[in-house]
Amino acid sequence: MAEVIRMPRMSDTMEEGVIAAWHKKVGDKIKAGDLLAEVETDKATMELESYQEGTLLYIGVEKGASVKVNGILAILGKEGEDYKSLLDAVPKEKEATPEEEKDSTATKNEVEKPAAEPVATKAETSATKNEPAVASEDARLKASPLAKKIASEKGIDISQLKGSGDDGRIVKKDVEAFSTAPQTTESKSISQPIVLPSISGEESFDEIAVSQMRKTIAKRLAESKFSAPHFYLTMQINMDKAVSARASLNEVSPVKISFNDIIVKAAAAALKQHPKVNSSWLGDKIRMNHHVHIGVAVAVEEGLLVPVIRFANEKTLSHIAAEVKELAQKAKNKKLQPQEMQGNTFTISNLGMYNIDKFTAIINSPDACILAVGSIQETAVVKDGSITIANMMKITLSCDHRVVDGASGSQFLLTLKSYLEDPIRLLV
Repeated sequence: MAEVIRMPRMSDTMEEGVIAAWHKKVGDKIKAGDLLAEVETDKATMELESYQEGTLLYIGVEKGASVKVNGILAILGKEGEDYKSLLDAVPKEKEATPEEEKDSTATKNEVEKPAAEPVATKAETSATKNEPAVASEDARLKASPLAKKIASEKGIDISQLKGSGDDGRIVKKDVEAFSTAPQTTESKSISQPIVLPSISGEESFDEIAVSQMRKTIAKRLAESKFSAPHFYLTMQINMDKAVSARASLNEVSPVKISFNDIIVKAAAAALKQHPKVNSSWLGDKIRMNHHVHIGVAVAVEEGLLVPVIRFANEKTLSHIAAEVKELAQKAKNKKLQPQEMQGNTFTISNLGMYNIDKFTAIINSPDACILAVGSIQETAVVKDGSITIANMMKITLSCDHRVVDGASGSQFLLTLKSYLEDPIRLLV
C-alpha cells in the first residue's frame, strides 16, 4: 500500500523547510536508508532519508520550493499503484477564482476612485470672461519722443513704465526715475534662467528571497529585543598579558589558540562564580544553570549561527580551540546538526577580527546575557602617573533585566576582567 512521506520537524523551531535538492526521481526504486532529498531548515541544510521501501510514485514539492512541517513531500508504493486517492484525501486551501479576484479588484477600485474635479460654475466662467484683456502689440503707447529715445539707449522696456504726464503719458523723468531705482526681484526675474543639462538615469535593484534561516533569525531576534528589557554594561580590559600568554601557549599547543578561545575559557570560569548571569528566563521561573554551555556566534552568508561549546569550564584551551574551529567550519558548510546549536546558557559574539571598537549584541534567548567583544587596540593609558601604550579591548555585556541587575552583571565583568588581565589563573 502506498505511503505518504511528510516533511519532518528537523529542529525545535522549524515551521517549514525548503527542498535544496532531490536525489531521487519518480520511478526510482527506494530502499530504507536511501537519501531522498536535502532540506534547508531554519538552522542548517539536512539530509532526508527514507524509512520505507518501494517505488517513488510522486514528488509533491519542486526543488527550491518550501513546504510546512507535516506537508506532503512524496509518495512511495508499489510500481504502478494508484496513489491519487491519497492526495484527494488531503484538504487543500481554497484559492480565489479569477472571477472572485476580478470582483475584489473592482470593489477596491470603486472605494479608492478619487472624486471628480468640480466643474466651473457659470458665475466663475463669467468672471473669467470679464478679466481685462492684454493690450495688443500695436496698441498706441503714450510717451514723448525723448522718453522713447532715452529708454532705448538704456535698454528699458518702456511699456513697463507708468507715466506721470497728461493722460498717463510717459515723459523723460519717468524713464530716468526708473533707471536709477533699485531693481526689484520681479524685474530681476526677467533675465534668462540658467538651463541645466538633462540627466537621465535608470533605477534598479535586486530582490532576494528570504531563506528559512534568515526568517528564523529575524523572528527570534525580534522576539528577544522587544520582549526582554535589555541594558548594557561596557568595560575596558588590558590584554597585554593575554597577548604574551597566547604567544607562549601557541608554541606548545597542538592547535592554534585564538583570543576568542581565551575569552570563552575566561567567561566559562567567571560564569561558575556568577550563576545569575548563567541563567535562563522561562516565563514563570528563572533557571539558574550549574553547567556552562557557551554559544559562539559564527557569521555565515545568510546570517548568524550559534554552535555551543558544552561544559566549556571543564575543557582546556586547546580543546576549546579545536572544537570552535570544527563547529565554525560545519556552520559555514551548513552541516551543523540541531543538537550542536541547542542548550546554550551564555553567548559570546566577537567582532574584533573586523576591527570593531565596541558594539552591543541582542540576547540569544533564553539566555539572560550575551557578551559583545571588540578588537584589541594599542591605546595610550596612564600607569603609575605616566603615559604608556597598552593593548586594550572593550567588552559589552547585554543583560535581561528580568534576570540580571546592574550589580550582578558588573560583578561578573570584574571577574572576567581579572582572568583576562592575568590569564595564568585559567590554568590553575
